[in-house]
Amino acid sequence: MTVTKMSWRPQYRSSKFRNVYGKVANREHCFDGIPITKNVHDNHFCAVNTRFLAIVTESAGGGSFLVIPLEQTGRIEPNYPKVCGHQGNVLDIKWNPFIDNIIASCSEDTSVRIWEIPEGGLKRNMTEALLELHGHSRRVGLVEWHPTTNNILFSAGYDYKVLIWNLDVGEPVKMIDCHSDVILCMSFNTDGSLLTTTCKDKKLRVIEPRSGRVLQEANCKNHRVNRVVFLGNMKRLLTTGVSRWNTRQIALWDQEDLSMPLIEEEIDGLSGLLFPFYDADTHMLYLAGKGDGNIRYYEISTEKPFLSYLMEFRSPAPQKGLGVMPKHGLDVSACEVFRFYKLVTLKGLIEPISMIVPRRSDSYQEDIYPMTPGTEPALTPDEWLGGINRDPVLMSLKEGYKKSSKMVFKAPIKEKKSVVVNGIDLLENVPPRTENEVAGLRVSVPHGLSARGDPQVFTVWTAP
Repeated sequence: MTVTKMSWRPQYRSSKFRNVYGKVANREHCFDGIPITKNVHDNHFCAVNTRFLAIVTESAGGGSFLVIPLEQTGRIEPNYPKVCGHQGNVLDIKWNPFIDNIIASCSEDTSVRIWEIPEGGLKRNMTEALLELHGHSRRVGLVEWHPTTNNILFSAGYDYKVLIWNLDVGEPVKMIDCHSDVILCMSFNTDGSLLTTTCKDKKLRVIEPRSGRVLQEANCKNHRVNRVVFLGNMKRLLTTGVSRWNTRQIALWDQEDLSMPLIEEEIDGLSGLLFPFYDADTHMLYLAGKGDGNIRYYEISTEKPFLSYLMEFRSPAPQKGLGVMPKHGLDVSACEVFRFYKLVTLKGLIEPISMIVPRRSDSYQEDIYPMTPGTEPALTPDEWLGGINRDPVLMSLKEGYKKSSKMVFKAPIKEKKSVVVNGIDLLENVPPRTENEVAGLRVSVPHGLSARGDPQVFTVWTAP
């Protein structure tokens, strides 16, 4: 005799994160007077770690970003020193997860650059990068560090290519060439053995990064994907995008079968991009709308209904982008489980927002702080490129993390030459122009004058 279990689900869900709330830092703990970039590229323009906050700024000619020590809150002087070596707008910045004074930036000038920020921050403008990486033939929109391997960096350009850089040698060592349009987003699984991308060609892909092989592909005609995030080790992906009725929606996918989403959920009718953030330690998903002030949060489980809505943090000030503090930089004594750094362009303000679990006890809350990926890499570039996968090296937050990584970055010595990967000279092999470029051809004229009369590389548009 077979017994069928009745599926009974109580209306009330018990969850330790049911009452998580967002708390905005006091004004004196915000960063004020920052000329946040007005660029409309869909990135965060902000990166944060336990020591520094970096923000892409508006600047005349070329691209620059600020790096501010975290303790230096309050008003930032207008002449505060900048990192300003790029010849075009900076489109993305990311801190090295294992060396906390190394930051990567990419730009419209087609280069990726690696910068070393001195102890205590900048005292003067920094124009010389540790490494200049040239391999893309168009502007570079995204950079991502490998999550478990030291000195492996991914960059995605408007030439539709993803390059994998080994910074030990300062060269691109692999090229992923499976996209037919601009890559919108990249995300890794926990050990960095898989990469998922969204693309303007309306496809969601799961890629084996070392071979460039596409393992799974979804054609998202009804759910136009914008952003994607791997949900830790759940073998699930979450995408944000737009439905056929132009409403914002999210979709949950099985990474091994992208034929159909597991669930699709409408969020609202607003038009701004939805940025997803996932915290694998608490299984919480945060959705923040670009151009609105709301951050919704959910709990994710492996069983139906998969996604449980918890609450919404509301604020009248619209966000342009959000930086996220790494887990080991959180205040565990205040039961803080996530911290955003919100860019409020109109006020030139960066506002920390702490997500807090309300608990009365002063003791360390083991259940909300499991062991978490720390600051030690699990692999060297050669090991990872040789095919080895390893989970992140975990650390406990119990002692209130303060120690600094012992790793240092040694820049390789490079000669200028052609960039050949997979037998292709990357700078010779250019795809057809995007629609933005069809309107005209961009020509860089060195040593011209910018609109303000500064000596600059400036850009002329001529008929194609």
